[in-house]
Amino acid sequence: MKIYQNKKSILKFATVLMSCFATTLLWAQDKGADVSVKISKDSSDTWYAQPWVWIVGGAVFIIILVAILRGGGNKN
Repeated sequence: MKIYQNKKSILKFATVLMSCFATTLLWAQDKGADVSVKISKDSSDTWYAQPWVWIVGGAVFIIILVAILRGGGNKN
């Protein structure tokens, strides 16, 4: 029983040590407050930003779905 308790305490210590190590690594990734973000809008839109593409795509999807669900049945 004493060996089991020793392994358990070593496991707890290793967990705390790894948690401290992970926290240190995450703090090392901080750049500080000097972050600048530039957003520019091009005059050309991408194809998926057009609403008619989504309407046509939805219509094609519904047609394919209906064809799959109706097709192949035996009718006597």
